[in-house]
Amino acid sequence: MKASRASLAILMAIASSASAFAPTKFSTPSSTILRATPATSSNFLTPELAQSCIDVASGTPLYAYSLDALAKSADACLAFPNAYGLTVRYAMKACPNGTILKYFLSRGICIDASSGYEVRRAMDMGVPAEKISLSSQELPQDFEELVKLGVKINCCSISQLERFGQAFANTSQKVGVRVNPGVGSGGFSSSTTGFSKTNVGGPSSSFGIWHEFVTDGTVPSIVEKYGLEVERIHTHIGSGSDPAIWQQTAKLSLSFCEIWDTVTTLNLGGGYKVGRNPDEKTTDLIEIGAPVADAFKDFAKEHGRELQLEIEPGTYLVANAGALVTKIQDKVSTKSSSGDSGHIFLKMDAGMTDVLRPSLYGAIHPITILPGSGKSEDIGTDVESVVVVGHCCESGDLMTPKPGEPEALEERPLRTAELGDIAIMDGSGAYCSGMSTKNYNSFPEAPEVLVTADGEVHLIRKRQELKQIYENECDVPDGVF
Repeated sequence: MKASRASLAILMAIASSASAFAPTKFSTPSSTILRATPATSSNFLTPELAQSCIDVASGTPLYAYSLDALAKSADACLAFPNAYGLTVRYAMKACPNGTILKYFLSRGICIDASSGYEVRRAMDMGVPAEKISLSSQELPQDFEELVKLGVKINCCSISQLERFGQAFANTSQKVGVRVNPGVGSGGFSSSTTGFSKTNVGGPSSSFGIWHEFVTDGTVPSIVEKYGLEVERIHTHIGSGSDPAIWQQTAKLSLSFCEIWDTVTTLNLGGGYKVGRNPDEKTTDLIEIGAPVADAFKDFAKEHGRELQLEIEPGTYLVANAGALVTKIQDKVSTKSSSGDSGHIFLKMDAGMTDVLRPSLYGAIHPITILPGSGKSEDIGTDVESVVVVGHCCESGDLMTPKPGEPEALEERPLRTAELGDIAIMDGSGAYCSGMSTKNYNSFPEAPEVLVTADGEVHLIRKRQELKQIYENECDVPDGVF
């Protein structure tokens, strides 16, 4: 242990890097990016293929995933630059369907879990325990059993580390430490220290152990008290993070590895930007990874340790590989007779029960209107400006908000829709099926299908039946009311 010397180095690095964490200026997503002539297909669904998905799923709404797109994103992540070895862990919370977990496992991609339940779910899908890493806001009650099975745990708070130490006192049990490096970066905020729903680093975030407790001897003393062996340092600063800030944080994170000679792995999390819309830039993993690989080499020269690199992409792997397939089930107008106020509203047969991101973040998803016949020759040429909403009895069920403003609606120019037309919401592979308000208004959970490169469609989750929503409810004894 070299806490005091390393502490000084880390504090100096944080102080000197303040200007380095100024966010890179990216163009703010705007509806102007969607003013072009509407596309005649979505990212991977033609009218005919969309209809095939609907047939296999027995109706809409449904989620469709492109196996070809999953393969390409897996290739990109597995090629991430590294100096001494790479482990890619899929952040399964992004989309936890078992078929997707099994596919990534077949590609040599391991699992990043965010709860004990995700760990068990992955294991039930055939993922070996030793290929699972757990970083959680809530340390599960059965964590001791999970560790004994082979699951790697990153302690994300001082109390978690204490509980872990008490369970494995004086056994030299290996453990990871998640550090809040003092800065964060999320796609819906330019602040590196303020609160944001997609920012998980800095003083306004509860994720990880605050870096000063790592450098002032607090964490090292707990590790020493219980005879633990720190094998892994973990940092993660946000979803859709600024590549420049991520890069700087990666280099800063190496300084935390100096504190324990036993550290063999640095896990830098994920959060890589993905462009869902035409003017949104997708992070170039080779570009951001190359300098980090060089930093690992510099660390090895100085400290004599060749650290393994771990990354935890979620959105990057699945966002643009998924689409929500819906139908337009209603169309209403509030336009005045003069036409200078009001809107035309398209109502999907899906909504926040399936894709919550627009209502939660003000996220922008591309929407393509295709003919209800499922035939390309029926694609129309007329365009109208509309507001797209969901099917919930909830004013916040909005699919076309202003960018970054979930409380504000915005019109979108789309192909003129008729009732029964198909509406495809692209970019719905990540944090949609796994993060929704499913069962609100008692709408059943939508099915999922996998689309192969040659156009075969396979059902990978059935549509939920109504009775499954309330099958765990219990009656009270007679006389209670």
